[in-house]
Amino acid sequence: MLTMNFHTLSLRAVLFLGLYHSGRRSLTSASGLQEPQPHKIAVVGAGIGGTAAAYFLRQEFGPAVQIDVFEPGTVGGRLATAKIGGHEYETGGAVIHPLNLHMKHFIEKLGIPPRNDVPSKMAIFDGKELVFEQSDWFIVNFFRMLWRYGFSFLRMQMWVESVLDKFMRIYQYQQFGYAFTNVERLLHAMGGDGFLTLMNQTLEEAMMGEGFSQVFINDIVAPITRVNYGQSVRINGFVGAVSLAGADSGLWAVDGGNKRVCTGLIYNSKSELIHAKVTSVTMKSRPSKRGNAVNLYEVNYVGESGSAHSLYDIVVIATPLHQGKSDITFSGFCPPIPSHYPGLYHQTVTTLVHGKLNMSYLGTTEPASKFTVSDILTTDSKYCDINSLSSLDPVTIPGGYKRPRASHTTVWKVFSPQPLTQDQLQRIFLSYDSVSETPWLAYPAYRPPHRKTPPFILHDRLYYLNAVEWAASAMEMSAIAARNVALLAHHRWHQQPGKIDQEDLHTRLRGEL
Repeated sequence: MLTMNFHTLSLRAVLFLGLYHSGRRSLTSASGLQEPQPHKIAVVGAGIGGTAAAYFLRQEFGPAVQIDVFEPGTVGGRLATAKIGGHEYETGGAVIHPLNLHMKHFIEKLGIPPRNDVPSKMAIFDGKELVFEQSDWFIVNFFRMLWRYGFSFLRMQMWVESVLDKFMRIYQYQQFGYAFTNVERLLHAMGGDGFLTLMNQTLEEAMMGEGFSQVFINDIVAPITRVNYGQSVRINGFVGAVSLAGADSGLWAVDGGNKRVCTGLIYNSKSELIHAKVTSVTMKSRPSKRGNAVNLYEVNYVGESGSAHSLYDIVVIATPLHQGKSDITFSGFCPPIPSHYPGLYHQTVTTLVHGKLNMSYLGTTEPASKFTVSDILTTDSKYCDINSLSSLDPVTIPGGYKRPRASHTTVWKVFSPQPLTQDQLQRIFLSYDSVSETPWLAYPAYRPPHRKTPPFILHDRLYYLNAVEWAASAMEMSAIAARNVALLAHHRWHQQPGKIDQEDLHTRLRGEL
């Protein structure tokens, strides 16, 4: 296990060396103009991972390469919105952590403002009644938590911060051009053996090992994993820590909808968006000007004009290669590349309801006119048939906007494992005039012990970005994987293995200082 303490370097020195290394790599590329450069790169999938990959590939390979992004549906993938009553609302990935540096960089680069913040309050529901309701006063919330759980809530925040502190190392690795060939190596560079241990135990086991009580885990931790991943505290410890970070303060979103980041990245990268479904990738050998054979990848696809195909030097698959998520086939490869990797994706159904909440469903006598809770999380109880219930704000907050109280008709988002029945809708809402349902195979089913994840490298110049989801699924995880794959593609194309699968960044920096 490699122990690193990046705090021994001054911030000024790190920033200076970051600029130095970035410039040096750019100069190396510029001085190597005689080297053959890729002519065409294909990215399959226009979610946050695919569009971020196009952005980073443009950074690595420069302006001359043609980058095509294939997407049969709407740009954004699992970042999506739905329109109700003249406003757009998020149905997919909704929040971004303040330490998500790639996402922060994207919106700064694209000039997209963050969404105006609207104060929120949370409650926890056990299927019969509200077992906890947040107050408007911080000191009241603090003492309520202290009375029921001691200092467990503060200790949980400290534990999550310790994980995030290690997580942040990946940005320094990527700043200096380091890349990793598989998820396990990437995680080890972040957090050493500790992160791999988290992958092989449940969140429940990890937190009990840290001294948290079963009551605290059931009452506080389980509702967070249910709203973020639709799964219990028996998910792996690493994705569990990511989930708990998603309940942190300072969370934000993009004005106009988070999917705007994806469309902006395609535009900024000067990529060509091809509205087509990729059906297969085939290995092809073609003669070059020098007389030797060159291996290319034939991407076969079906669009509005019918079937077609194109040849590419590099291909990045940015869509899950799993049952129910993709049916892309791979031919001509030795050893063969599977169309589906082991593991299943977990279904979460998002239902947007424009209606009035039924307060009796929550088992409270509080008048709806005074109920200001916006997010209702649920415990892992046999009485809970939903994962969460939230009052939604539009993706663009109008001037003077205030979130309506429960006595008014407003837009509610319900997360549930199965589509809501009419009976369920009528129990949750007094009345409603519209219902919009979106079933997502949103995340992998995280069931430790951890099986070996798919590799980032499927073939010589064929890469698989979504392998990272089997560690944790989040917008920032996809962006990190996109940066990693772009660096891998660059180093392997130029036969520069010195920054692949290396964990000696700290040693190198000290040597150069």
